[in-house]
Amino acid sequence: MRLAVIVPCYKVENHIARVIGLIPDWVAYIIAVNDSSPDGTGEVLSKLASEEPRLHVLTHTQNQGVGGAVVTGFRKALELSSDFVVKIDGDGQMDPSELPRLLLPLLDGSADYAKGNRFRSVTDILQMPLTRRFGNVALTFLNKFASGYWHVFDPQNGYVAIPKEWLQRLSLEYLDKRFFFENSLLVGLNIAGARVADVPMRAVYGEEKSNLRIPRILGGFPIRLFKAAVHRILMKYLVYDVSPIVVYLLAGGVFLLFGAVFGGYHWLASIQSGKAASTGTVMLATLPIILGFEMWLHALHLDIVQSPRPERPARPVRVEDVPLYFTRESGSSGDRLG
Repeated sequence: MRLAVIVPCYKVENHIARVIGLIPDWVAYIIAVNDSSPDGTGEVLSKLASEEPRLHVLTHTQNQGVGGAVVTGFRKALELSSDFVVKIDGDGQMDPSELPRLLLPLLDGSADYAKGNRFRSVTDILQMPLTRRFGNVALTFLNKFASGYWHVFDPQNGYVAIPKEWLQRLSLEYLDKRFFFENSLLVGLNIAGARVADVPMRAVYGEEKSNLRIPRILGGFPIRLFKAAVHRILMKYLVYDVSPIVVYLLAGGVFLLFGAVFGGYHWLASIQSGKAASTGTVMLATLPIILGFEMWLHALHLDIVQSPRPERPARPVRVEDVPLYFTRESGSSGDRLG
């Protein structure tokens, strides 16, 4: 089979040569996408393309963000008939030697999509920059709710692997073009029913600067995650299937709204009149709120239970044998710069 590695490139002139140099020789295609980088990344990639026959360099005339660069790489990988696709950042924070472990769940049939998880080791967590640590933890629960993958951690980890058949099921044009890319990808995979595997791995942090900003995390991301959750629930449990989850959410919302409005009205009336509300009035306001909250909890429980999870391996595959499943093929030199 043929494996393609996509490397989105933006302001990585000091790291990209080392990253590409570390990609193992059993990888068939290396697709580097220069996302209109203002530094010398383009010149470095052009030089590397003349030396590395596997390297295909694609260039954006306008910056599209990491998601836009990866989508361009996805389309190129499909054009090259790649059987599996892996995305590695160009800043050197993802170790190419982890490729066999990342691909293992896909080859043994236990999962349909694999991503890295940098939070399985206390040592690695302490080595992670504080801004990244805080940002990932702040996003984790919201991402679980939005994506429906309640067993997945470290949602912003972009070290991912996906087979061709699952990549073809995704609507690439609807994936987010910026930092929300990984999250939107998980939402799309959940709607399609893909099993996602969390692969523990370490991250490498050097002198590179993080583009992740806490105000951006605490500001725009929660709103976008909430919208993604609504989209996922409607598509998965109403459009593609009719699930009790939607019934519980809608009925629970009606009960909560009635209880809040009814209770709030009589609470204000009792304040203005100076008379305490009757026991029946209090109960009529309280019971719908309790019932509505219980319905929402039950919908949440069902969503967690129905979350696609990795299964037992369908076939025995050893990590050390993963490279044997792939073959190196060189693209034609006239097609490697674009």
